[in-house]
Amino acid sequence: MRYAILAALALALTVSSCRKDDDDTPDEAPRLVMKFRFDSTQVRLDNLGLPATLPPGHAAQSPRFNKMSAHYIEFAPNMLTALGAGTVLYHAPETSVGGSTAIDFSQGVRAGEGEAFFSMPLSQMAPGTYEWLRVSLAYQNYDIKFRYVDATFGTFNLRGTVASFIGYNTYISNYTVRDQSVAVNANKLQGYWGFEVINPPIATAPVTGQAPPGATTVPNPLFASSPIPSGSCVVTGAFASPLTITGTETSDVVIIVSLSTNNSFEWSDNGDGIYEPGAGDLVVDMGVRGLIPIVQ
Repeated sequence: MRYAILAALALALTVSSCRKDDDDTPDEAPRLVMKFRFDSTQVRLDNLGLPATLPPGHAAQSPRFNKMSAHYIEFAPNMLTALGAGTVLYHAPETSVGGSTAIDFSQGVRAGEGEAFFSMPLSQMAPGTYEWLRVSLAYQNYDIKFRYVDATFGTFNLRGTVASFIGYNTYISNYTVRDQSVAVNANKLQGYWGFEVINPPIATAPVTGQAPPGATTVPNPLFASSPIPSGSCVVTGAFASPLTITGTETSDVVIIVSLSTNNSFEWSDNGDGIYEPGAGDLVVDMGVRGLIPIVQ
């Protein structure tokens, strides 16, 4: 017994000597932290960054976003800064496994509301003053409402999850829409999607499809002064006041990347304003509708 007690004391002393008191723990270096916000009330913009309303014969809804992924982050000093000429902080891994160069979906960081999707020490960011933020989005996952009418069983008002790939080109081995997995093992251009019914009345596998070119709105208010390549998803937004980074910050700089989801899921409507894929309603847009960077 005496030896057991001595052994226990020795172990406790060893653990104690290896543990640092809170006061001895050095403060972490200040970081730049970027988080997503999905705002259904934020102004709805078109590709040129101008307020946009629904055209006649169309209807839309504001989805409930689950996850978003970015593949490129750039801080631009002014409106004349060409794409790539600003301070590029992040470029997601790419691969040529599928043939042409593509975003590697398996290595993407997918974040939800209020979650950080990017973080780095501020000391590694070039000091300067920045007026604009560019974020190229790669993937979005959200829930929508829809109606399905069956001649035998009647009308069902249901919800479904959309997995939407909005990057210029993405290599996908497999992905999970909501609960079910879809195998692809190929490159998919912007606009590829998968759809899974939530709690379906009859078990059903996800369906997939490819939206036509131009079906993804990418708001860029700087289109005239610094355009973005066709088919990319580089969304641009201005800081309310220019952001200055000195490199001597003593606390984190947190930036909320507020994305407008205001009627971002749009379709040509049969007249009732309800999305009914089985009644001729065709999706015409699955992009986001604006970006506002907010410094917390």
